[in-house]
Amino acid sequence: MTSFLLSAASLDPVGSAARGPVITTFLLFIGVCLLWALTLAPHDDSPEQLYTADRSLSPVLNGFALAGEHVTLLALLTASGAVALFGYDAFASVIGTLIALGILLLLAQRLRDSGQFTLGGLYSLRASGPKPRVAGAVVTLAITIPLLIVQLRAAGISAAMLIGLSSPEAQVICTVLMGCLVACFAAVADLRGTTFIQIVKVPVTLVTLVVITLLALGKFSWDPGDLLAAAVDQSMAPDGYLSPGLWPHTEGLGALNTTSDYLVLLLGTAMLPHLILRVAASRSGPSARRSTGIAAGLTGGFLLLVIATGFAAAAVVGSEQLAAVDANGQSAPILLASRVLGQGSTERVVLITVVACVAFLAVLTAVASVTFAAAVSVVHDLLARTRRPLVERGDAGALRLTVVGLCVGGLPLSAAVHEHPVEFLVTFSLSVAATCVFPALVYSFYWPGFDRRGLLWSVYGGLVLCTALTVFSPTVSGTVYALFPDMSFDWYPLHTPGLVSIPAAFLLGWLGSGGRLHGLGQLGRTGAGKRPGS
Repeated sequence: MTSFLLSAASLDPVGSAARGPVITTFLLFIGVCLLWALTLAPHDDSPEQLYTADRSLSPVLNGFALAGEHVTLLALLTASGAVALFGYDAFASVIGTLIALGILLLLAQRLRDSGQFTLGGLYSLRASGPKPRVAGAVVTLAITIPLLIVQLRAAGISAAMLIGLSSPEAQVICTVLMGCLVACFAAVADLRGTTFIQIVKVPVTLVTLVVITLLALGKFSWDPGDLLAAAVDQSMAPDGYLSPGLWPHTEGLGALNTTSDYLVLLLGTAMLPHLILRVAASRSGPSARRSTGIAAGLTGGFLLLVIATGFAAAAVVGSEQLAAVDANGQSAPILLASRVLGQGSTERVVLITVVACVAFLAVLTAVASVTFAAAVSVVHDLLARTRRPLVERGDAGALRLTVVGLCVGGLPLSAAVHEHPVEFLVTFSLSVAATCVFPALVYSFYWPGFDRRGLLWSVYGGLVLCTALTVFSPTVSGTVYALFPDMSFDWYPLHTPGLVSIPAAFLLGWLGSGGRLHGLGQLGRTGAGKRPGS
């Protein structure tokens, strides 16, 4: 299920007395992060160094970095908030994210052994010519730009929330400032640089969540059962909190909605371009599998702590108060951090400051990874086909300009939607990844009869379906959580398009490649290589 997004509700968890030290420390932390990014900036601007860190990262380092890709601000705030408000349904959704890593694990070795690191390159495994690479770049941008907008919006609203400024103007200013800071980082960092930032982020985030959870548990005599009982008692639906049915998007066609949501969540989360780039940077196929396995373990620990944080927030703060501050509960970890220690204590100020720094680190790395993957696709799959070889420094400069352009271009869009529900953007991104990437890769890796026409039918047909079904879904109109709640053109009843678009993409790829007999006819002659003349 897709994540809920930050709302623009008023919140001042810090308090006027502690705001000065928190802001000062937070700004110092930002300065240190940017200085560190400058020291990690590569002196060698060769493409292999920039794009894949020369495929020199050890499985452990790349595994930590891959886990860091899942530690985002949206996961940190929205997942814990959803658990605090919706109990079982949100818990099941968070666990689904971990299963997505299992899907990536199944494909990790083939991704690395293919030698490709962009969707355009992967699409070209069975289809020569520029069209597959253009399709890869289009799909990459369709996935990454909505995620970029959402991450920048979340960064601005959370920053305004932490400093106690909740007006729309303050949120827009914070969005722009945070976006500029992230653009500066992304402009100088390569894959190796972001790797080390990701590696640091993982233990810092895990330790912070452990501390918050233990402090909350201490309020209930260190008894997890008492904490869970308090969460149930303080929820808005005690009788249904630990049972399916509270999730608002399952109303109506409940089972079908849930199935569609899980398809999109599992397949879309596994097929995001920046995750594919990270796996492709491994030393070898077995190394890629080991990295993904390490990432699955670390991400599992993070998600369990997020779930614990959500239940703790429901127990300590109460679902009713969380919903009053933020209808979707995204203030849960921040409010919890402000409640587990006494007002006016130094420890409380330190804890809130650490939460603010973790949130910034999550935004910094998430936006940098997403924009970097998009820029690599644009430069490698589009510009490189019409310009000189990438070994020249001018093309490395084009990569950095593309990164900055994406960040700067996302800022006005993020500022423009800061007061609107934009859940449909996350839904759309994950749906495109699940529909336009997963079927194409499965066919490319496992069906020798897959050809260029089948690829283009599958990718572009799936993209059109995702776009149309998302526009006419309840996430855009006809419901209280929609972009246009007062309008009603939601003739497609499901929350996500996956139940229709994913099978359709498989079918279009099969039909475009000539069907079953055509594919079987190629099996003995082409093996796993490209089809001649594709």
